[in-house]
Amino acid sequence: MYGLTRSLLFQLSAERAHRLGIAGLHYLGRSRDLCESLREKALEGAPPSLAVEVAGLRFAHPVALAAGLDKDAEAVDGLFACGFSAVEIGTLTPRPQPGNPSPRLFRLPEHRAIINRMGFNNHGATQAAARLRMQTWRPGPLGVNIGKNKDTPLEQAVDDYVACVDALAPLGDYVVVNASSPNTPGLRKLQEPEQLGQLLGAVQERLATVAPGKPLFLKIAPDLSPEAVDEVVDVARAQKLAGLIATNTTVARPFEHPLAKEAGGLSGAPVREPANAVIRRAWLRSGGALPIIGVGGVFTAQDVYEKLRAGASVVQVYTGFIYEGPGMVGNILPTLATLLARDGYKQVRDVIGAEHRKPGAPN
Repeated sequence: MYGLTRSLLFQLSAERAHRLGIAGLHYLGRSRDLCESLREKALEGAPPSLAVEVAGLRFAHPVALAAGLDKDAEAVDGLFACGFSAVEIGTLTPRPQPGNPSPRLFRLPEHRAIINRMGFNNHGATQAAARLRMQTWRPGPLGVNIGKNKDTPLEQAVDDYVACVDALAPLGDYVVVNASSPNTPGLRKLQEPEQLGQLLGAVQERLATVAPGKPLFLKIAPDLSPEAVDEVVDVARAQKLAGLIATNTTVARPFEHPLAKEAGGLSGAPVREPANAVIRRAWLRSGGALPIIGVGGVFTAQDVYEKLRAGASVVQVYTGFIYEGPGMVGNILPTLATLLARDGYKQVRDVIGAEHRKPGAPN
């Protein structure tokens, strides 16, 4: 059924199709009964053994939605109806901003990929907060992904992140610092150890005041060198973060395509292995002590399984959802449960890093 719908949507520009999709999910969310019914159907293939706990949050299964799809918290209920164990909104900035000029979103179906240079287009933290206050149904954790406004100088970036914490942290179940988008000039410099430590320290301090105990995650890029991943992990542990989200989109172009010249972040299948490599490196550096939410190139149960074996506790989806549609979670869960049972793991957490524990596994 979605194959036909996707064919029609793909006749439209990528951004117009995205807006239509969000509008449809928004209107779905107006019917609580229908959302609950659809969610129950999607979770039929999720045995209790798939549940996992990360940073004190319970996920009914490991498949969650990444930030970027619902930037303004317009379709949260509709997305939960699709069966996601958690939904992450954003990236949100303190003030509304239009983002980069259009066209800024490109599909590459041959590679099951998307290039975007949206540029944190959003209606601002205050509007999103108002929507979250109206929410009455939350069957899983809701994450809030925050960033800085484009026109805020990098040396004042901390102020923007803190302002977002003030507005949004009390309303979400966890907070994510996005310092890795390639579409805000200079933003990735915040991943450098000194600046990153200052940013995370300030955010943690404010979080302890406005939302004590709320977990804080950091979203990192797939383009970091192994040594840079080590540095990020060390800073994250020093700042007592709840975990990492690995990874964001990549600026690499590992294939030839007419659209490959377009600036922006590449997501989808080509990011799968680079993301898995960062997950493995981060898991090894922390000795498994720092929880990781894996993102990048997830379309199937096998893709989820690979990220769990690399060291992730939960796996997020974005581009895969665009290509696979609202039935994606329901399709993944039964096969994922079979994969995990095949290897004799009764809990998802038993799988984490298993490959690295094998004798002779590479360091």
